[in-house]
Amino acid sequence: MASTELSAALRAPAHPSAKPGYGKRSAPDQRPRTAADFTHLRPREAAIAAYIDRLPEGAAIGYKPLAANVADYGQQACAKALKFLSHEGHLRLVKEHLCTADSSFRWVTRTYFSRTSRDDDWWKAYVDGLRGIDLTELERRQRGAAPTGESVQEPERAPAALQEPSAAYRALARLGRTEPRMTLSATECAALEPLAAQWLERGATADHLTRSLTGGLPHPLHSPGAIARKRLETKMPPEPYEAQEYITRAVMVCMGCEQPENVVTLIKGMCLDCNEELEAYDAAEETGLVIDAIPDTFRAVPAKQEVARRADVLRAAAGFKTRPIPRPAHGELVQTYSPDGVDLLRAAE
Repeated sequence: MASTELSAALRAPAHPSAKPGYGKRSAPDQRPRTAADFTHLRPREAAIAAYIDRLPEGAAIGYKPLAANVADYGQQACAKALKFLSHEGHLRLVKEHLCTADSSFRWVTRTYFSRTSRDDDWWKAYVDGLRGIDLTELERRQRGAAPTGESVQEPERAPAALQEPSAAYRALARLGRTEPRMTLSATECAALEPLAAQWLERGATADHLTRSLTGGLPHPLHSPGAIARKRLETKMPPEPYEAQEYITRAVMVCMGCEQPENVVTLIKGMCLDCNEELEAYDAAEETGLVIDAIPDTFRAVPAKQEVARRADVLRAAAGFKTRPIPRPAHGELVQTYSPDGVDLLRAAE
């Protein structure tokens, strides 16, 4: 498991961010990071939890971006892992109602992560306490501070040869492709990287930065590094305007179906049906039943995904009761399963 976690840590810098206002949010008062943080989890969940733990605030941690960036695990494995992490007290999905300074309103969905496992009472008290928080100031502090619980202990760093260059460094290193006279050495790129990073943080794109550093150059050009520094400093974009936002309401929602807690009863971050389905998945995996061995996109004629039917198979494999299944439309391709769990295709009659 250690090698899997190291791989996750090395790939974390390239992980995408969620839309502004969404994505990962670290819970407060976590214990410092140790090698034993996720040893109580199975290898799959432990590897994904360790990966999420190293991601910055605002990172996209839905099952699709995780599957695209975590080695060895596909979308279904990541989706199930997120539910298990909720069940174990490490994740909660929360919808927040925000009010801005101009009295406009919007809803956002955040995934709160805690390296330290928390019980339902702790999570409920924390989510209830979000009301009234000034998000603008909170996010400003988080951008300039170390991750929660990391003020003393330095995070693990990959060897220099294995670290992936930042977007700012890559933009500087590519200047010579647009304008050969602006080719910078590795030393110059490293020295100018902090300034270029400020441009990107303030909303500039790599193309904008390139045009600003390569357009209208003097003849002759003696020092590309000096020219780049001068322009990075004098043409720095302004800091983006941050409209003040407050949380007026926070509601925990099911990690599986996203039903809010005022509609369904949530236990360990999930409603009763999703908890039951998670147990069915777990029991089916323990018996060796392979779920979705052939991705739908690999089929000559993709079948319609019948969630209710799939859940029924899992419940039957785990000994749970079944639920009524909606009847498909005439002629519609559906997915059915034999008693041994093999999936079949047929047309509804």
